[in-house]
Amino acid sequence: MALQITVDPDAATAPFEQIRAQIAEQARSGALPVGYKLPTVRGFAEELGLAANTVAKAYRALESDGVIETRGRHGSFVAAAGDAARRQAAEAASAYVQRAQRLGLDRADALAAVEDALRAAYDAS
Repeated sequence: MALQITVDPDAATAPFEQIRAQIAEQARSGALPVGYKLPTVRGFAEELGLAANTVAKAYRALESDGVIETRGRHGSFVAAAGDAARRQAAEAASAYVQRAQRLGLDRADALAAVEDALRAAYDAS
């Protein structure tokens, strides 16, 4: 099993985002199983013909999203995304609830705002 990533330099989407999105999708679909070791930043950048900072930015975003985990000098690996994603979503929801309460929104208004945002986000994709 090999990581299959293509970067279109003419695309409107930045190269780091193309890398991030493709790795995230492959991890979600199971094409990259939990524990799969990703190439080193430098090696992958060289393979793709990109700057190391571009790949590093994609890896940082993936780690922030809980898709991968970095184990120091051992490298970066596909994480058990479901657990990390659920935990991060719960943290975001908790922060939203606190903010909504500070703004004086009742439960119905806070929930309506979330439903509107979800509808807008999912209808756009």
